[in-house]
Amino acid sequence: MKEIIAVVRMNTMNQTKQALTKIGIDSMFAHECQGRGKGLVDVKILSGAKEGHEEAIALLGEKGKLYAKRMLTMVVSDHNVEPVIQTLIETNQTGKPGDGKIFILPISNAARVRTGEIGPKAIV
Repeated sequence: MKEIIAVVRMNTMNQTKQALTKIGIDSMFAHECQGRGKGLVDVKILSGAKEGHEEAIALLGEKGKLYAKRMLTMVVSDHNVEPVIQTLIETNQTGKPGDGKIFILPISNAARVRTGEIGPKAIV
């Protein structure tokens, strides 16, 4: 089992949910979040702004801003990892900064509270 965490643009959420449903992934959590990638900020300007230099603060402008995103979290069987990743990329890739990130983490076990099922049966 794997946990997949995907950070995507807010305006791609509906298409992402529909695309995941088409490949059989219906269970997920969606969280509103804010963030930015490293490519959107000039580190020298950022450090100058932190030191209080007015010129750096003015240059920083919108580049230091955190952008609204959605974070999707889902736990899937090992055989579903690649299709989920491909679907997330195909649905969210524009080729521009801010398309998002995908993280894959191992899950050692799971339990369904309602039935008491343990292991892979708890996530299907």
